Amino acid sequence: MPALPVWGVGEPRPDLRTVSAMFDHAVATAPEAVMLRHLDTTLTYREAGRAVAALARRLAADAEPGAVVALLLPNSAEFDIAYFAALRAATVPALLNPLYPAPQLEPLLREVMPRAVICTPATRDLVRGLAGRLGIASVICLGAEVTLAGLVAEPEARLDRPAAAPDDVAALLFSGGTTGLPKAVEHTHGRLVTAVRCVEYNWPTRMSGEVWLPIAPFTHVYGFLQGVLAPVSARAEVVIPERFKPEHVVEMLARHRVTVFGGGPPAIYAGLLAAANLPGADLSALRICPAGGAPMPLELHQRWKRATGLDVHEGYGMTEMAPISGTTALSGVRPGSVGPAIPCNEIQIVDLETGRRILPAGERGEVRVRGPHMMTGHRNRPQETAETIRDGFIYTGDIGHLDADGFLFITDRRKDVVLVKGFNVFPREVEEVLYAHPRVAAAGVVGVADARTGGEALVAYVVPRAGEAITEAELAAHLAERLVAYKCPGEIRIVEALPMTGAQKLDRIALRRAAADSLSGPG
Repeated sequence: MPALPVWGVGEPRPDLRTVSAMFDHAVATAPEAVMLRHLDTTLTYREAGRAVAALARRLAADAEPGAVVALLLPNSAEFDIAYFAALRAATVPALLNPLYPAPQLEPLLREVMPRAVICTPATRDLVRGLAGRLGIASVICLGAEVTLAGLVAEPEARLDRPAAAPDDVAALLFSGGTTGLPKAVEHTHGRLVTAVRCVEYNWPTRMSGEVWLPIAPFTHVYGFLQGVLAPVSARAEVVIPERFKPEHVVEMLARHRVTVFGGGPPAIYAGLLAAANLPGADLSALRICPAGGAPMPLELHQRWKRATGLDVHEGYGMTEMAPISGTTALSGVRPGSVGPAIPCNEIQIVDLETGRRILPAGERGEVRVRGPHMMTGHRNRPQETAETIRDGFIYTGDIGHLDADGFLFITDRRKDVVLVKGFNVFPREVEEVLYAHPRVAAAGVVGVADARTGGEALVAYVVPRAGEAITEAELAAHLAERLVAYKCPGEIRIVEALPMTGAQKLDRIALRRAAADSLSGPG
C-alpha cells in the first residue's frame, strides 16, 4: 500500500484499506444516520447495508467474481446501492453515462463486456436491446422489477464471495470521449481509498454531521468522489437533487442545512449566482464549497464570496488521477491557481517538444503528475497506457506553470492552444478578460483555421448576464484595452447559452464547429 497523505485540518479516518471496508465501517458505526435522500427515498446506513447485500446476492447469481457489472444509472440512491452491491458481489463496477444513446453505449459495453447491466425504467428497453446483441447475461432494472424498498425488506442471507483486497479493481471510469472512443480507466480499492483521503486533505470534513449536496454526474470522477465515496468515508448524509435547476438547488441547500456543496465547474457556480432565490436563502450551515472540472475565473470566485461569505476551494484532477492539487485552508486561495500539490503527489512542468525537460517556476509547459492514487492503466489497452504514463508520470495534456511557492496555474488544454500569426494564444487568458466585464455571465473562446493567414483565428462566444444587454463593439473595446492585438478575437458572438458537456464543462468541440461554420459562411 503506498504512503498516504497527511490529513491537513480534517478529522483522521480509520485506517481502512478498501472501499468496501469503508462502506461497511459506516454501516456498522452509524447505522441510524441518514445516508441518502433522493426524491421520495430516504435510506439510513443500516437500510443501505441491507439493500446492498440483497442486490449483491442477485448479481452473484449471474456474475462470477472479477466479472464486470455496468451501471447505467443517473445520480440517485439507486446508483450508490448498485455500486456498493457490485463490490459486495466481488465484481467490477463500470460507470457509464445513462444519457448516452445506443450508438455511444454499444462500443463502451463492448470495451468492458459486462456480465450484467443495472439500469432504470427509462433505459430498460435500450439496454435489453443492446444486451441481446452483445450477449450480456443479465439486465437488472432498479425501480421496476427490483425496488430499493424491496431490497431493504429482503431477509438476510449469507453471500459466499471473497472480501475485496486493496489491489482489486473497484471502478472503471471512462476518460474523455471528446476526441475519440473513451477508454476504460482502472482504479483499485486501495488507490480509491487514497483518493478519498486526498479529497479530505483538500476539503476537510467531520466524521459525523455533514450534509453533502453533489451536482456532478456520479459517472464522472469528480462526482464519483464528491457524491459517492467521500461522503461514505465521513458517514455523511447525501442529498441528491432531481436535476440541476439553480433555484431548486438553492432551495435544497437551505432546506436540508447542507454543509458541503459538491460544486464543480464554473457553470455550476454561475448558475447558482443567477438564481432568483439566492439572495434571500439561509445558507448559514454551508461550510465547504469545492470546485473542479474546469478552471474557475477570478470574477466568479469574487462573486461567490460576496454572495455567501465563503471561499471556493478549487482542486485539480482528471479521470486518471484525482485530486492532484487544491487550494486549502492551509495554503489559502491564490487567484487563478488550483493550489499546490497534495503532499503525496508530485507536479512537474515539462517542455512541449520532448516532454522530458523540467521547466523552472514561471515557465509554461505541459503538466505531468504522479501519486499513489493514479490509475493502474487503461483496461486492455497497453499502448494507450504507455502513451499516458511515461517515466512514471501521467502526462495530463494540460498547459500550465508553477509559481515559486509550488502553486499550479492551469492555462489551457494542450490541444486548445491557438496559433495566431505565429503566436501561441491561450483561450483561458482571453476568457478571463471577458469575464471581468460587469455584464458578462459566461464566455468561451476557440480557434479555427483561417485561410487568410494560414494559421488560426480566435472566435469568442459571450453570454450576457440576465436582464443585461451588451454589444460586440463594447466587448471588442474592452478586450483591446487589456490585451495585445493578436490575442483579441476576430469575431465576437453574443449567444443565449454556451454548449456544455454532460459534466457541465464548456464543450469546445461544439464551439469550434459553430465557429468554423460561421467563418466559412457568406461574408
